[in-house]
Amino acid sequence: MATKITEECINCGACEPECARILAIYSSGTSYEFMERHLTLSLRFYYIVPEKCTECVRSFRSGAMWRRFCPVDAVYRIQIM
Repeated sequence: MATKITEECINCGACEPECARILAIYSSGTSYEFMERHLTLSLRFYYIVPEKCTECVRSFRSGAMWRRFCPVDAVYRIQIM
């Protein structure tokens, strides 16, 4: 499974400080460093870096802490095949 922020994101920023794995969630247009490269995954809304996201395993029993903080439910899990 992977966690993703959808286009319904209103850029409120409620998810960013609540991320159990610091620096897994970034605001739109903000770049992050991965393997000596600077990347940006979204210019329109907040995004989750898949390589950094732990899906809140070991941090919250439900593994879905973001559901408590996102006012528009813009975060969901997708299954990668």
